[in-house]
Amino acid sequence: MNKKMMEILACPIDKHFPLEIFELSSKEEVVSDGAIFCPKCSRFYPIVEEIPIMLPDELRDKDQDIEFLKKYKNTLPRKIVSEGLPWHL
Repeated sequence: MNKKMMEILACPIDKHFPLEIFELSSKEEVVSDGAIFCPKCSRFYPIVEEIPIMLPDELRDKDQDIEFLKKYKNTLPRKIVSEGLPWHL
């Protein structure tokens, strides 16, 4: 995901802007893996292989999100891993 997209992205649930980004793997202006976080509703959205997965709760894959959290539990902030919505560890 190009970092400049953060200038236009809003939370699909509550339309909050701006969102926070946590880069786990990146090169120059592209985030390969990471997470986008909405401070208003505490939802996180994974960035996997440069693609931000910003779906409403009912369309999200819980198993995929839990696997993402387990994989990055030591590098993502506590507010995502332990308290984030729609689910957390």
